[in-house]
Amino acid sequence: MFNKIIKIILAAVLLAYAGYQFAEGNIGNGIFLILLALVFVFLYFRNELILLAFLRMRKQDLDGTQKWLERIKNPESALTQKQQGYYNYLYGIIYSQKNLTQAEKYFKKALKLGLNMDYDVAMAKLSLAGIALQKRRKREATTLLQEAKKLDKNNMLTEQIKMMQQQMKRI
Repeated sequence: MFNKIIKIILAAVLLAYAGYQFAEGNIGNGIFLILLALVFVFLYFRNELILLAFLRMRKQDLDGTQKWLERIKNPESALTQKQQGYYNYLYGIIYSQKNLTQAEKYFKKALKLGLNMDYDVAMAKLSLAGIALQKRRKREATTLLQEAKKLDKNNMLTEQIKMMQQQMKRI
């Protein structure tokens, strides 16, 4: 909702005013203002609209997720690089139900921009492997599947990886 520069300016102003409150002897006000400034710093690194889109995604509401993502105008300037990665990752998940070519484009862009969690990178590579498998590109699907297997440290995607390997054997 706020531009990322505005968030940092608000955090700096709040921290300065918190320092003034400490100097005046209003310790409680100063602590509260520091906590409020930390909220803006947190929202600088985690965009609030992407967080709301992830909440919709957890409820399997793809239309709601897309509506929250469409509220982000000009994502190249409004989001940091990692946030742009997650923006494209969410669009990749949405389009994987509709248009595989679009989904592949979004997943590749998300991987290029970067994702924070190894699980998310593994999920994106697994999805790309599934798309490559459906497009009969077995060699690319195999390499993506092996990379996803290496990144899945908590074994959360093992069943999906095994299913994909069985489908590869059939082709």
